[in-house]
Amino acid sequence: MSILNELLEYQKVDGELRKIEQEIAASEERKKYVQAKKFIENAREKLEAQDQRAVELKAQRDSLFARCEEAAKAIDEYSDLEEMLAGGGDISFYKKNAHSLSEKLRSIRKEFTTVITQMNVLTDEYKKLKEQTIAMQKQFKEYSDRFKELKSTRADEVNGISKKMDAISKKIPPETLEKYHQKRKERIFPILSPLKKGRCMCGMDLSLALQGKLAGGNVIECEHCRRFIYNPD
Repeated sequence: MSILNELLEYQKVDGELRKIEQEIAASEERKKYVQAKKFIENAREKLEAQDQRAVELKAQRDSLFARCEEAAKAIDEYSDLEEMLAGGGDISFYKKNAHSLSEKLRSIRKEFTTVITQMNVLTDEYKKLKEQTIAMQKQFKEYSDRFKELKSTRADEVNGISKKMDAISKKIPPETLEKYHQKRKERIFPILSPLKKGRCMCGMDLSLALQGKLAGGNVIECEHCRRFIYNPD
């Protein structure tokens, strides 16, 4: 057998392994497992963001309380307003200050209402996310075990196929096998493409010079899809 024939045989057996991998990947066990895993990972980030937002809202609330206290102190200064006016105080000045304090309190009240509303919304979101996270943690545990069990039921098949591939791989140059495995990781399949009408299966045209390099069972890499191209004739 030439290296080409060995590669084709290797790919054929690898196709059997890939079929099992696809069946496992499409299983309900894996889908539920992956769904729960991704949710939990994202939930951590969301919970951290909510904690940070809670700190920010608390700081805003405390600042509003401080501003209220300042306004209250300013109002206390007018507790003896009658005496101040009797002493010759300017009533227009006091009216202006009273109006300013009234506007300040109105602004604080509006901001305070907004902050409280945001805190209530954040609390509800936190509770909902916490409940969902607890449910997903249970799902993760359940389907993690189921997914492992599913893979174990196919373990003998996978091991048998792997042994066949190991036997074939010994007849393939290491550097070629390494390239094959790299393409496999990149989810390129099939990895070997027959030359048809001067083209790779991806549609890439090969010059006559490149086609000439396929003589004798040699293979070349497609510049477009990076598959191994061979001449089946």
